[in-house]
Amino acid sequence: MSHFGEIASMPVRTYEEERAYLEQLSQTSWRINRGFVANMNVPGTFYVNPPLQDLVFSELQQFCRADARHGFLPALKQIANVAALPGIVRHSIGLPDLHSGYGFAIGNVAAFDMDDPKAVVSPGGVGFDINCGVRLIRTNLSESDVAPVKDALAQSLFDHIPVGVGSQARPAP
Repeated sequence: MSHFGEIASMPVRTYEEERAYLEQLSQTSWRINRGFVANMNVPGTFYVNPPLQDLVFSELQQFCRADARHGFLPALKQIANVAALPGIVRHSIGLPDLHSGYGFAIGNVAAFDMDDPKAVVSPGGVGFDINCGVRLIRTNLSESDVAPVKDALAQSLFDHIPVGVGSQARPAP
């Protein structure tokens, strides 16, 4: 089973039961306590203003209706699922642009301890779902293989990969 879980395996709880796992810390910050989804390693935290808070909670309320549980996972559940990933450090965080995404919620960030052999790097956390230009690439190179050429490699990547709105790579010499 994926660490992002399956909707069907989530316990069916009422909206009020789900809300019991959510703790308001300030006017704009909330904690998602462990147990909101299975196997959370850390709590979730999200930051929203009152209008966005209404949208986030209405998304959760809609999910709690039995007929809405197919193929739809609200942002708060996605933040909690990220909190269940191996190697996560401190919190799964939802930023103020928070909304339901594909795997990670849009606006969901997390840090992972790469010294933990079970830790992950998730493509969902680097934007593959919206083709924002961020990419995750795996090679068989080790850090020691790249160290002698890292500055030249970084410069070459910068020279050949367009970044920013309307940008272009440098023309080849």
